[in-house]
Amino acid sequence: MSSQPETLPLLENHRPRASNFRSRLLARIKAEGEPSWTQSINFYLFSGWMNILLVFVPLGAICHYLDWDAGLRFGFSFIAIMPLAKLLGDATEQLSIKLGPTLGGLLNASFGNAVEIIVGITALLQDELRIVQTSMLGSILSNLLLVLGMSFLAAGLKQDQSYFRKTAAQTSASLMSLACITLIIPAAYHAVKSAEGLESIDFILKDGSPRPGDPGYSGLLVISRGTSLLLLGVYVAYLIFQLKTHASLFLPEPESERGQPEVEEEHEVAQMNMVSAGVSLLVVTIVTSFCADWLVASIEETANKYSIPKPFIGLILIPLVANAAEHVTSVWMAMKGKMELTIGISVGSSIQIATFVVPLLVIIGWIIHRDLTLFFAHFETVSLFVSVFLVNLLIQDGKSNYMEGLMLVTLYIVIALAFSVL
Repeated sequence: MSSQPETLPLLENHRPRASNFRSRLLARIKAEGEPSWTQSINFYLFSGWMNILLVFVPLGAICHYLDWDAGLRFGFSFIAIMPLAKLLGDATEQLSIKLGPTLGGLLNASFGNAVEIIVGITALLQDELRIVQTSMLGSILSNLLLVLGMSFLAAGLKQDQSYFRKTAAQTSASLMSLACITLIIPAAYHAVKSAEGLESIDFILKDGSPRPGDPGYSGLLVISRGTSLLLLGVYVAYLIFQLKTHASLFLPEPESERGQPEVEEEHEVAQMNMVSAGVSLLVVTIVTSFCADWLVASIEETANKYSIPKPFIGLILIPLVANAAEHVTSVWMAMKGKMELTIGISVGSSIQIATFVVPLLVIIGWIIHRDLTLFFAHFETVSLFVSVFLVNLLIQDGKSNYMEGLMLVTLYIVIALAFSVL
């Protein structure tokens, strides 16, 4: 009995210390008022039906490591990237809410096309230069034509006209035109060299990639690498222009200026705490890199076995899964009348790929001794040019309707049909 009074005070003295330590630890992991880890993970994993497709991640791993049929390896990895792209977007969005508009915008700019960057680097490491080029070009065309077209179509079915800021849209379209021109110049250089009657008129291989031994090849590398450095500089200037010096141009136009009643905007609340969102972003990025590796590794065998043109896989199929989440978000925002967000998702993503992702991959290839250039096959260059030309025509008036959306989608289907038989 005498020992009991001595033991209880000892236990009581230790409990507050343990409790204080736990409180301090939790405070470091989760700020006060933020969602708990359980709430964050529940939101992250169960916030959309597309997450059901995560089951294809382990299936893709099993197919790859057991060396199953190439079609299964490609198909499972192909489907697995769709929910992973959505999760990357969700984590980035949650972090952006907490970081504020400037840092959040920078984060979105950096991770907005994370899937394309991962697929591009993976293909670059496996020396699949044509897959790098076609997947990047396909992402640009998918965003400009399919995503923007479906958004205009969806918005047009709800109201006769949808409006957005002309100045911001024209600035974005002009920058997209600049990126398009920089991709045309290497093709023009090739045409000039061929016309000069050089020893090797057959300047490109059957798959469209330049041949290292051909005359003018070193010039292509100089043009591509120099242009890539300049485009990266232009992209940094565009970020400063969009997020800092002229941020007001990219804000939604007040409804009163359009003669419509003002609607009070809902304040967005974060559903994940900062640390859980950051950890989720890191983990999903790693998982996506594995799925991209399995996907790229199966492309060659799948194309040969099932007689699918590799340009069609790179230009149409891969961008469809990489942009699936953006596609849904853009259409949903358009139906809500938030056309500035729609333009930012579709045209903005194309600008990121053309002025940031593609030049970045060229520079990475330079560093790791992979001669990736900005020379695209003539048919691909023409497809990009007519797509940018049509988008410029349709958005210069600051209005859209369902007919304009139908035009963009039709052009995308025509290009896809052409590449399916190329």
